[in-house]
Amino acid sequence: MQFCSEPNCGVLVPSGRCATHAPRDRYARRAYAETHAWYGSLRWRLLRATVLRDEPFCRSCRALGRQSLTVDVDHIVKHDGDPIKFWDRTNLQALCAPCHTRKTGRGE
Repeated sequence: MQFCSEPNCGVLVPSGRCATHAPRDRYARRAYAETHAWYGSLRWRLLRATVLRDEPFCRSCRALGRQSLTVDVDHIVKHDGDPIKFWDRTNLQALCAPCHTRKTGRGE
């Protein structure tokens, strides 16, 4: 048994997600797969490279007076499959790995 893979969910499941967080139907699973595929696209790789070039230091660390090199590009507001939010440059920020892990772990 393990915890549901949805951030901050404490339900124990054999694997994957609990009933509350599992995709509801084939359409939901397909939509998730299509959205996830955006991360492998050339468009995403170019946009990601632009964000990392524009923001070489972690935005969260900078706010705390620290300098950490960035390795991850984060959606400030979760896109939840919305292409407008996904591709919007103003909704992207560069973060170091620990800050990105913390933020996504909180479900943000």
